[in-house]
Amino acid sequence: MQFANTIRRMVETVLVCLMSAMVALTFADVIGRRLLGTPIFGAHDLTEHLMGLLVFTGLPLVTLAAMHLKVDLFDKFLLQPRLAWWLKVTVFLMALVFALMAWTLARKAIDATAFSEVSQGLNIPRAPLYGWMAVCAALSALAALYTAFAAPMSVAHDQEEVL
Repeated sequence: MQFANTIRRMVETVLVCLMSAMVALTFADVIGRRLLGTPIFGAHDLTEHLMGLLVFTGLPLVTLAAMHLKVDLFDKFLLQPRLAWWLKVTVFLMALVFALMAWTLARKAIDATAFSEVSQGLNIPRAPLYGWMAVCAALSALAALYTAFAAPMSVAHDQEEVL
C-alpha cells in the first residue's frame, strides 16, 4: 500500500506541475495579448497538449479512487443489497469504455506516426500525446476492474492530512 501511495503522490505532483504550467501560460498569454498587444506564439498548441496530458494523466487516479462524476438520482433504489450486481455491471461497462478509448487512441497514435501528424503552430508531434493518452486510458480500464473487486483507493494521503 505504501508503494501505491508513493506512485499516487508522484502522479499528483506531475498533475500539479501540468496545471501550474497551463495556468502560467494562459496568464502570460492573456497579459501579453491585452497589455502588450503580443500574444505568446504557440500558446494554443501548448495549452491543447497540456490539457490532454492533464486530463488523461489524472484519469487512472480518479478511476482508482472511484471519484468520477456521479448522479445520485436513483441511488436510493439502486444501492439496495439485492441490486449489488448492478454496480458491478456499471463498473465493467466503464472498464469496457476505457478499453475502447485506449484502443482508439492507440490506433490514432499509429496513424499519427504514419502521417507525421503535428500541431499547427509549433509542429509538435501528436503521436506521443496520443500514445500517452492510450496508456492512461488502458490504466483506467485496469483501475476500473480493480475497483470492481476491491474497495476504491482512499484519496487521503496521510492520517495527518485527514485531521
